[in-house]
Amino acid sequence: MISLQSLADKLETQRDQIESFQVVTGFDGFVDEMIQAVDQRHDINRYQAVKTIDQFGSLIKAAAGHSSLREIVVTQTDPGGCAINMGDGLATLGVQVDTFATVGEPVHAAFQEYASKATLHSWGREPGRTLAFEFNDGKLMFSAVSPLAEFTPQDIQQRTQDGVFLAKCETADLIAITDWTLFPYMTACWKALQDHVFSKLTHRPKFFLDLVDPVSRSPEDIAAMLKALPGFCQTGHTTLGLNQNEANLLSKATGGEALPKPDISRAKDQAQTLLKALCVDEVVIHAVDYAVSASAQGTAETTGPYCAEPVKLTGAGDRFNAGYALGMLLELPPTQQLQLAVFTSGIYVRQGTSATLEQVIQFIRSTNDEA
Repeated sequence: MISLQSLADKLETQRDQIESFQVVTGFDGFVDEMIQAVDQRHDINRYQAVKTIDQFGSLIKAAAGHSSLREIVVTQTDPGGCAINMGDGLATLGVQVDTFATVGEPVHAAFQEYASKATLHSWGREPGRTLAFEFNDGKLMFSAVSPLAEFTPQDIQQRTQDGVFLAKCETADLIAITDWTLFPYMTACWKALQDHVFSKLTHRPKFFLDLVDPVSRSPEDIAAMLKALPGFCQTGHTTLGLNQNEANLLSKATGGEALPKPDISRAKDQAQTLLKALCVDEVVIHAVDYAVSASAQGTAETTGPYCAEPVKLTGAGDRFNAGYALGMLLELPPTQQLQLAVFTSGIYVRQGTSATLEQVIQFIRSTNDEA
């Protein structure tokens, strides 16, 4: 890694500026249940969890043809959704956040703590629900998303009539729109927002888009989404954030090739190819132990800090996005944007909560001292 000391110094001296930034996030709100699958129960208080997705897959496969029962432990229930998680990451870093999301009417109790950090606007009758099975090498998330089908262009038109969303976007330095995949009408909603809200902005905010793994969507749906994607660039600098699986899927959808295995050098080339194919301003790809970006400035990369036994993985990508978005707001060099992102998510996977600015600074400094 390079410039870690410089990054920590910049964050230290720009606290006041960070606190002045305004961000809008939308639109997914979920109630997340964190789950461990039990491998072996020792007594009422002790059990051995299934450690890896591969092990869990073997247990499932072994049950084919005769069924099986597997105990689970719900370790905690959290407010979730990318708009909420990314907003939490940014708000904890000190940024002013307004979130418009499907958090329920009235707002579900799971979001009370988040509402104390950010300004929360309910844009949904009820939130989605996610069962997040967590393992040392990743997570499996099963989401119930039927309430999200109520999120339509007509619904948006009704909810924006009071002018609140437009007013917040007019003062926003960055607008983050997340979770295209689980909203069946989100492409049409994108177009409605582009035509009726974002086209009215007199400044050029930054846009950060996170699709969430679109593997369950049809090729036709993905093609329509990709056609609508450049519409954001007309009103602001647009960054598309992807994990490595998502990058592989979009590579194949645009006539390219998926990476056969994680590879930081090839991921940089992939980001550059996607940048040209998708007609956005910036592409960011993050994997477990590296992150890369491509923009008009060229490509950038960073590695680590890897955590072998994470406390929590669900929401880690959203905290990566929060750190990256802060780097965008501070207009850091591309490599430092990536470094800020991986250190922000690195703290989250180690402690299970969003990182404060002071924690990020100290983590960067301690890592620089060890290098």
